Amino acid sequence: MFRGNAQLTGVAPGSLGDDLKVRWKFEAGEAVTSTAAIVGDTVYVGSDDGALFALDLADGTVRWKFKTEEAIRSSPAVVNDLVLFGDAEGVMHAVSASTGDPLWTFRTEGEIVSSPTPVGDRMVFGSYDGSLYALSIADGRLLWKFETQGRIHGTAGVADGRVLVAGCDEHLYSVSLADGSGEPCVSMGSVTGTAAAMDDSMVFVGTYGGSVLGVDWRNRRTVWRFDDPQRDYPCMSSAAIGKNAIIVGGRDKRLRAIDKANGRVKWEFAAKGRIDSSPVIVGDRVFVGASDGLLYAIRVDTGEAIWRFEAGSPISASPAIARGCLVIGTEDGLVYCFASP
Repeated sequence: MFRGNAQLTGVAPGSLGDDLKVRWKFEAGEAVTSTAAIVGDTVYVGSDDGALFALDLADGTVRWKFKTEEAIRSSPAVVNDLVLFGDAEGVMHAVSASTGDPLWTFRTEGEIVSSPTPVGDRMVFGSYDGSLYALSIADGRLLWKFETQGRIHGTAGVADGRVLVAGCDEHLYSVSLADGSGEPCVSMGSVTGTAAAMDDSMVFVGTYGGSVLGVDWRNRRTVWRFDDPQRDYPCMSSAAIGKNAIIVGGRDKRLRAIDKANGRVKWEFAAKGRIDSSPVIVGDRVFVGASDGLLYAIRVDTGEAIWRFEAGSPISASPAIARGCLVIGTEDGLVYCFASP
C-alpha cells in the first residue's frame, strides 16, 4: 500500500542494491502519478487514462488491465486477492488481484485521490466530497462516514484504533476506527494534501502554506512547527519517518531532514525542480522523484546525493520498493523498474 503500512511511515523493509539499473520500462499511455504497489511478483499501478495495470515484476509484461471511466491517481492497496483503489469519478473499486475481474464498487460524491488504508476487515479513505469513509473490505459495505468541512486529498494513517486524517478545512482529525466518531485534533493553519505519517504518539503533516507540523495526537497539541524563514512554499510531499528525523520534500525544490523531537533542520538537499513525490527510506538511503525529471538516491544521515536517474519527465509519484526492486511512474506515462544486475 501507499507508504508501506497503516502508519504511513514511508520506510521499506528489506534491501536494495547499490548499482541500480533499469530492469524494464512500461508505456502506460498517460501520466502515472499513482504510486505502485508491489505484491509477490506483481506490480499494480494506475494511470491518468483510467487504467489499472498488473505488471510482471520480472519483465514488465502486462498480466491484466482494468479500465475505469476516469483517471486513477489514488495509489492501490492490495489485501489478499483484492486490489483497492479510487478514481477521479469518485468510485472506490475492488478487483481481483489475480485476474483483474471487478468484485465491488462504492461511489462517493467527489474525486478520490486519497489512497485506501486497510486495517483488519475494513479500509478507510477520504474523498473530495469532504468525507472520510470506512468500508468492509469483503463486500464494500459502508461501515461509517465522518464528515469534514473540506475535501480530503491525503491518505489517512491508523494506529491504536484511531484514524488520523488531515484535509482542506485546515484541521487534523482523530476518528475512531470502530465507529467513526471523531473530532478535530489540532488546527493546522492551512490546508493540506499530505498523508498523516504516524510514529507512536506523533503525527507529521506538511501544509500548502509551507509548514511542516509535528503533532502529539494523543494529547491534541502541536509540538513543533517548521517554516522556512526565507521561502514560502506548498508542501505536497508526505513525510518518511527515520530513526531521528522525518524526511520531506517541498515545492521550493528542497528535500529536508527535520528532527522528530524539535522540528529543526538536520540537512537540506536542493533538487532542480519541485518535490511533490513522497520519499521512501530503505537502509541508509532515501529515494525521491522531482519535477526536474530526476529520481534521486540520497544518504539519510548527510543529505548527500549518491545516485540519480534522468527520466526526462516530471516525477510526482512515489517510489515503491520491494524484492530488491524500485518501481516508479512518470508524468509522460512510463513506469520504470530498477534493480541491481
